Amino acid sequence: MTEPATAKAKSGVDVTGFVSRRTLVLRRFARNRPAMASLVILVLLFVGCYALPPLLPWSYTDLDFYALQDPPSTEHWFGTNALGQDLLAQILRGMQKSMLIGLCVAVISTGIAATIGAIAGYFGGWRDRALMWVVDLLLVVPSFILIAIITPRTKNSANVALLIVLLAGFSWMVSSRMVRGLTMSLREREFVQAARYMGVPSRRIITRHIVPNVASILIIDAALNVGVAILAETGLSFLGFGVQPPDVSLGTLIADGTNSATTFPWVFLFPAGVLVLIVVCANLTGDGLRDALDPGSTNLRRVRRKKRA
Repeated sequence: MTEPATAKAKSGVDVTGFVSRRTLVLRRFARNRPAMASLVILVLLFVGCYALPPLLPWSYTDLDFYALQDPPSTEHWFGTNALGQDLLAQILRGMQKSMLIGLCVAVISTGIAATIGAIAGYFGGWRDRALMWVVDLLLVVPSFILIAIITPRTKNSANVALLIVLLAGFSWMVSSRMVRGLTMSLREREFVQAARYMGVPSRRIITRHIVPNVASILIIDAALNVGVAILAETGLSFLGFGVQPPDVSLGTLIADGTNSATTFPWVFLFPAGVLVLIVVCANLTGDGLRDALDPGSTNLRRVRRKKRA
């Protein structure tokens, strides 16, 4: 007799009909067509911005003096800017910076939020008070002004690395409060109490019992933070405080195209359109993950829509 058949004979329940929570989440996410399409688009954009530049006849630094602010053509698919630089190559370079910054900021800030929130919620006492004091302090610090003062003093890769650190350092506070609240509830659960009585170290309890049970919130938070971080980087670069020349990002390209948006619209519309596409896809992917991990959120939004109607 096979193992599933033996289990069924002993319990009287057909265990082969059960599926894991991971499988259920993947199925729910796959049924969400906008979220699934958005995830595919994001992956294609991320892979394309690194894979396509070597295949193009123009790099983002090359100048074509015979095609100054030329409209889209077979030679320059997205046209050129005032210096004769190929706009497609520049947008791909800008996507590399903006998407890399957004992804790194989301991962780092989510990791900080999970660590700080879990420690504060699990231990309580003076650790909780000290960490929440730091959270309250950072929430009132004018982060935009601080980043704008520091980042222009660095160049090239150091500028991008510092920008990632600063954006991540001011993006985790609200999420850490959510993790703290969930941890305070989880630490009173039976499985956590049992682990304590068995002498399991606190660090192991946090990593093996607390963090996995708040992972769904962290995944959603990381997905939504990608779009927020990209917008923050774009805003800083647009004002000249983010990625510094000669490098480019979507923010610097949009800033360069604003002055000629009415006369040479492709210089502004293409980078702006790519930015909108990335942010919308990131938000739709985050919403899809939230619906897949928490099906009750979908029903709640439907009830609210009916009430508004």
